[in-house]
Amino acid sequence: MSDNDNNYRGGQGQVVNPETFRDSVGTMDQSGKRKWVYPRKPKGRYTDYRYLVTLILLTIYFGLPFLKINGNPILLLNVLDREFFIMGQPFYLQDFFILALGAIASIVFIILFTVVFGRIFCGWICPQTIFMEMIFRKIEYAIEGDRNKQIRLDNQPWNTEKIWKRSLKWFIYAVISIIITHIMFMYIVGYERVFEIMQEGPFEHPTNFLVMILFTAAFYFVFAWFREQVCTLVCPYGRLQGVLIDKQTINVFYDFKRGENRSKWRKGEDRRAAGKGDCIDCNQCVVVCPTGIDIRNGQQLECVNCTACIDACDEVMVKVGLPKGLIRYATEDEIEKEIPFKFTNKMKAYSAVLILLIGFLGFLLYNRGAMEAKFIKPAGTTYLVRDGQISNTYNYTLLNKGTTKKTVTIKVLEPAHGEIRGGSNIVVEKDKMAKGSVAISFPEKEINKAKQNIKIGIYDEKGELIDEYETYFEGPFKLQF
Repeated sequence: MSDNDNNYRGGQGQVVNPETFRDSVGTMDQSGKRKWVYPRKPKGRYTDYRYLVTLILLTIYFGLPFLKINGNPILLLNVLDREFFIMGQPFYLQDFFILALGAIASIVFIILFTVVFGRIFCGWICPQTIFMEMIFRKIEYAIEGDRNKQIRLDNQPWNTEKIWKRSLKWFIYAVISIIITHIMFMYIVGYERVFEIMQEGPFEHPTNFLVMILFTAAFYFVFAWFREQVCTLVCPYGRLQGVLIDKQTINVFYDFKRGENRSKWRKGEDRRAAGKGDCIDCNQCVVVCPTGIDIRNGQQLECVNCTACIDACDEVMVKVGLPKGLIRYATEDEIEKEIPFKFTNKMKAYSAVLILLIGFLGFLLYNRGAMEAKFIKPAGTTYLVRDGQISNTYNYTLLNKGTTKKTVTIKVLEPAHGEIRGGSNIVVEKDKMAKGSVAISFPEKEINKAKQNIKIGIYDEKGELIDEYETYFEGPFKLQF
């Protein structure tokens, strides 16, 4: 049995000696110096699935800023100007609680997703992985070649070949970083504004161009040099998974019961009779790993569930005539105790909370209304009595949350006999505010209090009530007997 095999704890599939990998990051040596990762180009069933998912996600990322619904962007998150559009629907500061609830629901969904599927988000959906493995890494393969050629190029002196290959790669990296940054800013200010800033030039918009350069440099730094360190050293989600996952969570696992005692392949050998496992110790699962770990050591912080090791191992198993699935998606209980996956009480609890949040969020969105009105008395003003009528002046603000222009009329709902001057045929453009003043008057006999509650309604062109607002009406103080 090899030293690597001796590190295994037979019943648990973990490493006994923590110094083998638990006390260090897979991309650093014992001195703390970084070990550069040269993953072999993966291929296989899961890799093909990931290519399809990547194609869909990249199409969404690069295409979404240019799509509109009813003239509004599908997604715009302009924090500076406080403009928010989601699925073409405008959201305002008044709707912040809805956005906050949506964010909470998203967090609960991520927690539930992690409890059930582990860190699959990192390997399949995370922008860091998508851009790194499916764009930048592919460019590196195209220019420098696969793993062995990259290692040879890195170790050779700076000759003509190395200079032009590295220069070409870095130039393309910079161009792609610029494109990614511009698309990202389209989600903030809209594609029209980004194109305007580009045409007007850096001297007209020095701050915008400086921010653009800084973000481009950050993207370039991450994908050209920092790379997998983002996942292993920076990303908090990797730490969060240690709290959320358990033995019932589906993850990429090595079947140590079937694989150990690992040993090299010998053609025609009866490995079971020889007391050997199905792992032939070919190390292919290690050389394809983009974070530089050995999945056979058990579940590790650096594993992003990218499935490259599954495809590599399945390829080897097919070649040597052994069953596939030595490395596969499974739960720890399935590997150790042969207990199939089941939806646990913890998963059910998270699901219930998520369903309640989504239901409440849907209710709030449905009842958000197409118009929001406010009526505020100007500071320092009071009532006016004339011809048996008591009048108050109000400043109104009408916010059109709908997708079309509206012509509205203001009416007094309660108490009866209220009259309004200046409240008819007010035009409010979509996604805009209309401000103005109206005078509301009542007969003196209707006003019995110095401050009396009134209700004001907003009606659209069809005569339908679309919003209402409660405020107070000032009048002369009257003794009540």
